[in-house]
Amino acid sequence: MAQFQKGLKNILQKHPNDVVFLSALRTAITRSYKGGLRNAYPEQMLATVLRATLTQNPNVPPSAIQDVAVGTVLSELGGSKAARMALNHVGYPSSTSLYTVNRACASSLQAITTIADSIAVGRIDVGIGAGMESMTRNYGSKAVPTQLWPELKESGVKDARDCIMPMGITSENVAERYGISRADQDAFGAASHIHASKAQKDGLFDKEIVPVSVTNPPGEGDGDGSPTPQPSETVEVSKDDGIRHNASTESMAKLKPVFKEAGTTTAGNSSQISDGAAASLMMRRSTANSLGLSSSIKGKFAGATVVGVAPDEMGIGPAYAIPALLSSLEINKEDVGVWEINEAFASQALYCVRRLGLDKALQEGRINPRGGAIALGHPLGATGGRMVSTILSEMGRGGLGDVGVVSMCVGTGMGMAGLIVRE
Repeated sequence: MAQFQKGLKNILQKHPNDVVFLSALRTAITRSYKGGLRNAYPEQMLATVLRATLTQNPNVPPSAIQDVAVGTVLSELGGSKAARMALNHVGYPSSTSLYTVNRACASSLQAITTIADSIAVGRIDVGIGAGMESMTRNYGSKAVPTQLWPELKESGVKDARDCIMPMGITSENVAERYGISRADQDAFGAASHIHASKAQKDGLFDKEIVPVSVTNPPGEGDGDGSPTPQPSETVEVSKDDGIRHNASTESMAKLKPVFKEAGTTTAGNSSQISDGAAASLMMRRSTANSLGLSSSIKGKFAGATVVGVAPDEMGIGPAYAIPALLSSLEINKEDVGVWEINEAFASQALYCVRRLGLDKALQEGRINPRGGAIALGHPLGATGGRMVSTILSEMGRGGLGDVGVVSMCVGTGMGMAGLIVRE
């Protein structure tokens, strides 16, 4: 039975039982209702990244891929039937099994983790951790339960009632309780767009993004409210389209609060609801070596941790998940070169940075160096996979050390964090 290694020295060494990444791909992340993927189905986006995984790894036979885990939050029937259909549709054999995972915002990081765990304990040798989400198709009707046990709505346990608290109110709670000012949130939000804009213009996302072919029906306009009907057309969507290329702290300051009249959470310092998918191909290092793929390894998965926090301030999750992760692996925060901390809201992301003592890392551009969910978007079930693909790509450029952490808060009050090592 394989075990994840502990301590920086062991983590940096190559072991036959390491769980390694051969590829980590994603679609573009686009704005729900208005963006390029608004007419795509979640399983269509999933099929695209699963097909690209085979294309980019021609020396891995489809039959070698034993199990696929797909993170998804809003898909009908938990996404299990559509995801399995998509898997078979693009060329995976019926011998490849599939299941879906829902840990809200951490769903695809959880999918990656469960596949890594299965490889680590010897249950499988090769698998894919993926995620899919069309918030365009599903967000409005399925974001909160429409049929809920009445006793829960009036539960005497506050944490139970708070599990369905609007996310924006949890952001306001964090800002108020921990002194995160509106000005700081706006500056953080603007920085996310600025970093993402530069990264996109420099082509830094290109290798991680797989184009999706989408057919837009006639007569719907251009997706941005244009009254001019457009003919039916098929387009290739390959660019994140939520980035505000002219964002500034001044422009952010002009936006009105969304959730409370005197609040500080705005559309500019919050993540966007989005559409997208991601998939990471993983295997045991010894398996990669036996297939002659050692030179194709991009990094390894060193472990992950999940913790619980109060539902009414769910955004603080990374501030607790990250120390738990580092402690379990017996490394220090100083050993981490780059951080991907999901920007559900600027309030919670800033709180976590400050609580973790990562202010210097933020100033040095080692936290979300290509922007985060405020600029790129947050397609719930796919976000963790998007972050893994981005951090592997960023670490591959060098200059940020060999160790990276991906972390996010989780609706209903949790935090999750995973550690990635550059090859």
